Amino acid sequence: MMLVEETSVSPSALPVDEFKAHLRMGSGFADESLQDSVLESFLLAAMSATEARTGKVLIERCFACSLAGWRGGAAQGLPVAPVNAVTSVTLSDSEGGTVTVSPSAYYLVADAQRPVLKSKGSCLPAVPTDGSVTVRFVGGYGASWSDVPSDLQQAVLLLAAHYYECRHETSLKSGCMPFGVTSLLERYRPVRLHMGGGV
Repeated sequence: MMLVEETSVSPSALPVDEFKAHLRMGSGFADESLQDSVLESFLLAAMSATEARTGKVLIERCFACSLAGWRGGAAQGLPVAPVNAVTSVTLSDSEGGTVTVSPSAYYLVADAQRPVLKSKGSCLPAVPTDGSVTVRFVGGYGASWSDVPSDLQQAVLLLAAHYYECRHETSLKSGCMPFGVTSLLERYRPVRLHMGGGV
């Protein structure tokens, strides 16, 4: 399975002002926006680490998930959550030919922990021999920072502040995820209940 992020988080969606307040940075100065790009980079890094730890997409964007074959005949689990819409399913053969599967053949089960692409019939469309299937979808809690659950917001701000405050450190201790962050993320971490099943 290969997951590709096809769109990125817009800088306008990042909580730069909230991050400045969290850091207790001064305000009212003519050059107070000079550090914005640096603060954005720490926020993006913290979001990326949070998403990697939890399997949750914080701010909405588009993804493409490519597989050599379905893990189950009638259902395929998607690698991140939440998923708001499946935009296309494309079959590719070994020679590069592609076929777009009709949306009437599948539907999305938008589970908050493990969203699933399911067949409307007995099984999902067959993947060509030595070919692949690509599922494109929109994932994320919403298009703006306010759509992200408050505890995940707090985790991102804490982690971004940790990165900011330890930006000149190179030791392992300074680079580890703080306990306060891990405790906030714990309930979002994915739980594996199946043994290699299709979903």
